[in-house]
Amino acid sequence: MHLIRGLNRWPDRVDTVVTMGNFDGAHRGHQAMFSALRSAAKEHNAPSTVLSFDPLPHEYFSQQLSPPRLQGLRDRIHSLKVADIDRFVLVKFDRAFAEQSADEFIRETLVKRLNAQHLVIGDDFRFGHKRQGTFELLEEASKKFGFTLQQSPTCEHEGQRISSTLIRENLAAGNLDEAAALLGRYYRISGRVIHGEKVGRQLGFPTANVALGKHQPPLRGVFAVIAKDLESGKSYPAVANLGERPTIGGRKLLLEVHVLDQSVHWYGHHLAIDFLSQLRQEIRFESLDELKTQIAKDANDARQMIGTR
Repeated sequence: MHLIRGLNRWPDRVDTVVTMGNFDGAHRGHQAMFSALRSAAKEHNAPSTVLSFDPLPHEYFSQQLSPPRLQGLRDRIHSLKVADIDRFVLVKFDRAFAEQSADEFIRETLVKRLNAQHLVIGDDFRFGHKRQGTFELLEEASKKFGFTLQQSPTCEHEGQRISSTLIRENLAAGNLDEAAALLGRYYRISGRVIHGEKVGRQLGFPTANVALGKHQPPLRGVFAVIAKDLESGKSYPAVANLGERPTIGGRKLLLEVHVLDQSVHWYGHHLAIDFLSQLRQEIRFESLDELKTQIAKDANDARQMIGTR
């Protein structure tokens, strides 16, 4: 997949088949759109192209009130690679882009810049200044500019529309099986292993500290997970804590992963953490001894849970 950061870096004029959106989570609804995009790209003999934004539009307009992302940028890029997309165009969503009218977006971005021959559009996608761009507006523009258009139908699970919002709600409530059903896979967070304060090692449970950067995932607590070393491709059963470590006065969100029954050395490696089940909420203990006892129980619970999968 070719990652293109900004429309100004778009290559020489070439026909494209395009879909647009946030695609946060790359859930089953998004996957259906990607499948339709690949089919249309093959039919038109043009590269399948995903146009998305950073920051996401709702983050630009209301950063403090915007919901947490399901994925950091690294995971979003990986999801598109797995979906076998040819080109991912990541546009900086700034004031100039936000103030662009819907008609201007169609003319300047879709037609002149991307030379779109065919569009695959989600049923809830809006674009342009004040979200005035609709599927109906694109239908009118398609007659003028000569591109074709299809609307991707709503994807449902057990009578509910699959959406990033619904997945976020299930993750926050600890319903990881339901979130996985909506995603089509286990929920994943990836990042580089960095040096921590070695508290886990002092307690007899060494952990890999996975860097989250600006990513603030929507779930908190202690989890049974599978940790995959992206350098070696090997996977390990593990227990993970995603929280602020209140027992030792922590204030920064951390993802700490303890591999079960094995010793690993991961500093500098990238890990992908698949969340299988929530074991408990993160709580504050009165002493490190109480915390150590609970971690041992968490590890045993994770061991038993993963063994049943």
